[in-house]
Amino acid sequence: MRLLLVEDDNHVAAALSAILARHGFDVTHARSGEEALQALVPEGNGFGVVLLDLGLPDQDGYEVCGKIRKRTSTPVIMVTARSDVRSRIHGLNLGADDYVVKPYDTGELLARIHAVSRRTVHEEATGSTETELRLGAVRIELPTRQVSVNGAVVQLTRKEFDLLALLAQRPGVVFRREQIISEVWRTSWEGTGRTLEVHVASLRAKLRMPALIETVRGVGYRLVAPAA
Repeated sequence: MRLLLVEDDNHVAAALSAILARHGFDVTHARSGEEALQALVPEGNGFGVVLLDLGLPDQDGYEVCGKIRKRTSTPVIMVTARSDVRSRIHGLNLGADDYVVKPYDTGELLARIHAVSRRTVHEEATGSTETELRLGAVRIELPTRQVSVNGAVVQLTRKEFDLLALLAQRPGVVFRREQIISEVWRTSWEGTGRTLEVHVASLRAKLRMPALIETVRGVGYRLVAPAA
């Protein structure tokens, strides 16, 4: 897999590039936001994942993330020292697929890279032939991956859409956390649980329906179908 590493510290980039290369990645190093944006032309330029450090010398990392998302659908993992939920949600709202908080374990980073590279929910497993799901004012179009509320389109990241579509296929049914992580992130790695919580919080905020996704303590989540 080709990976674009956006990191202004040459020593950090060299060490990380060596580790990634040993695990089979073809790494391209960009030292600034502008270099990263140029490397992604045209249409992502064949990169499978972008590993984006937010501490860049020329542009705010969040701004770069937003620009990347406008140019390509290539998965973006943000690398940040900020561990608060609001910062993570802000990054997800700009189009990031995941985040890694510094200092991070190499195994964690590799697991997250592999997880975001698996883009879609395995739809064959559901056996469903539906192309559209309606839940009150919420409309989910599966072929186009578009979600709208009262006719207004809501911009979701890939994983946010996959998560919502999974829960919406069986309203009222409790999905275990392990099941959601397995089907949406395609991994059984336990550390993905925190990512799931952030994606649920982001979905509630974007849809402006905090009660739509209910937390079942100690088990997982379920979608509560709103009134039409």
